[in-house]
Amino acid sequence: MAVIGAGPGGLATARFLRAVGRTPVIIEQSDAIGGQWHLGAAHSSIWPGMHTNTSRINTAFSDMPHPPGTPVYPCAEEMEAYLTRYADRFELLHHARFHTRVEEIDPAPDAQGWMLRLRDQHGHTTEESFSQVVIATGRHHRQVMPSVNGLEQFTGAGGVSHSSAYRGAERFRGQRVVIAGHSISAVEIASDLAMQGAASVTVAARRHRYVMQRLPGGVPMDHLVYTRAAGMAWEALPPESTAAWLKDLILRTTGHPHEYGAPIHSENVLEAGFTHSLDYLALVAEGRIATRPWITQVQGDTVHFAHGEPESADAIVCTTGFALDLPFLGPTVRAALQPDASHVDLHHYTFHPDLPGLAFVGQYEHGGPFFATLENQARWVAYTFGGVRPPPTRDAMRAGVAVAQARRGAPHVVRSHIVARLFAREAGIEPDPAQWPELARALWYGPLSPASFRLVGPDALPDAAARIVADAAEFGVVTDSVIREHEREQLRAIQAAIGTARQP
Repeated sequence: MAVIGAGPGGLATARFLRAVGRTPVIIEQSDAIGGQWHLGAAHSSIWPGMHTNTSRINTAFSDMPHPPGTPVYPCAEEMEAYLTRYADRFELLHHARFHTRVEEIDPAPDAQGWMLRLRDQHGHTTEESFSQVVIATGRHHRQVMPSVNGLEQFTGAGGVSHSSAYRGAERFRGQRVVIAGHSISAVEIASDLAMQGAASVTVAARRHRYVMQRLPGGVPMDHLVYTRAAGMAWEALPPESTAAWLKDLILRTTGHPHEYGAPIHSENVLEAGFTHSLDYLALVAEGRIATRPWITQVQGDTVHFAHGEPESADAIVCTTGFALDLPFLGPTVRAALQPDASHVDLHHYTFHPDLPGLAFVGQYEHGGPFFATLENQARWVAYTFGGVRPPPTRDAMRAGVAVAQARRGAPHVVRSHIVARLFAREAGIEPDPAQWPELARALWYGPLSPASFRLVGPDALPDAAARIVADAAEFGVVTDSVIREHEREQLRAIQAAIGTARQP
């Protein structure tokens, strides 16, 4: 069987396919594994020295924590080395074909499996059939540039670029830079430029978000926001309750953006959106980053905004995201999935009832720690294709496709504390905290770490319980197993909302 892509999702899929006795062929267009974390690859959007935006605990697979001494937020070079060690540990490099691009995938002529048209680095094209295929090519390839009158005629010396082309602050030293957008890449690039010699940095956005402190009180923010209890709340409680809880957390740990001199799109956190950064708000407060409304027009090197005075700029960096890009889908697959710039019709982001033997890993816009989500989806696929778990019924998949179709036309960000647990339930690996009273608080309120999905089901680890406790205690967010009364009340409210009678 084939796994297309050797980034984190493809590697995890291949690792667990081997665990169920399958022999994957990993097809990778570049010269090495790593995907986005392969520094220097043409498709990578990572710059040297860039750091992860989730903690080392949540930016690792369950089989292999980062080694002692790794920073709280590993850098790009450490992540590339980590993935190389992971591939070595599970002997995945023996299964990889590098410098090989998939030109097309469609059903094989005999309707048994899938035909892949492949092109090697010399331009030679071959066709090869596989009984099953997993597409794990990632989501960050096709740049989206904003539609702004005059942007293409910008005359500043630094030009117009997309965040995916950012390779560090050096080329912008001494320049006046406008950042278009307010995603996490926007606040990170703006901070990098402001601290490393840009003459000025202005962030212009349609929707200025809440920006949380990344490490409040020494605790990684992803350990506070992305927990099992919070995930259940997101699913079960009214949006206004979720927004109120999240805003309270932000105000307690970071403060209101206005206190730093930063705007927000809405007082409602879910309407405004949220991200996090170590330095951004402090730099706004110091006047080293200016904030403006969205760009309405560019004339020469002058940038006009929705209100206020225009600015002269040397460079514009667009942090406006990526579109879903699956150019290799053949006619039959494309007709079933109906992909557009942001959506594809899949049951739980993974399977389609009319495409047996084909699965997808990581093809969604994601928010929060990604490694547990990828690993759980990879395990579900591997257990399904390996016969360890029954596949979803056709009726279930049709219903899942209908849900995906209903999302079309609206932005849809997959939150890790929701979808990681969704994949875990499908794979039979989501633990029931009631059955682990000594771990209850760590499971409910500790980080949603990859190790927390290795307690039960196939590939359960004997040291999973000890690792869950250690992960929850490492930054002091959970230091005992006793669920406190206010936490118990929160869980009762969540369970009542979803009709669960069992009390925590």
